[in-house]
Amino acid sequence: MNLPFLGPRHAKKAEAALRADPEAVAALLSECELLRSQAARAGVRLDDTPASLEALDQMVPRWRDDPEILPWLGHDAGLYLGTVVVRTVPGAAWRIRSDGEPVVRLASGRTAEVVPAGEEWAVSGVPELSQLYAEIAET
Repeated sequence: MNLPFLGPRHAKKAEAALRADPEAVAALLSECELLRSQAARAGVRLDDTPASLEALDQMVPRWRDDPEILPWLGHDAGLYLGTVVVRTVPGAAWRIRSDGEPVVRLASGRTAEVVPAGEEWAVSGVPELSQLYAEIAET
């Protein structure tokens, strides 16, 4: 979630908010409203589990026909991938980079840039979200 209205100078405030109330920030990042509505229309239930990522991978990508929706849906897909990782991988947590972009930091110290991965998935379907999750979760 790039927060352009905050600007880079406010990224420290966003990170401070994350430290102060990580649950509230995680809830905000997990909204993914566009992705959730597209999935619901396709009969896919997003329950923040790895299985739901597999279901997303199987959806017919009708959003690719709409250049206005495509970047937003990809952004949501990345945030949703991050949400599943944070909720299911021990020690994983959201962090806000200095440019305001949220990333997932793993217990190992490794950082997963989930938003660009979601954007790539929305455009091409490759790599699959479930595959990305498996790669992130194994480290």
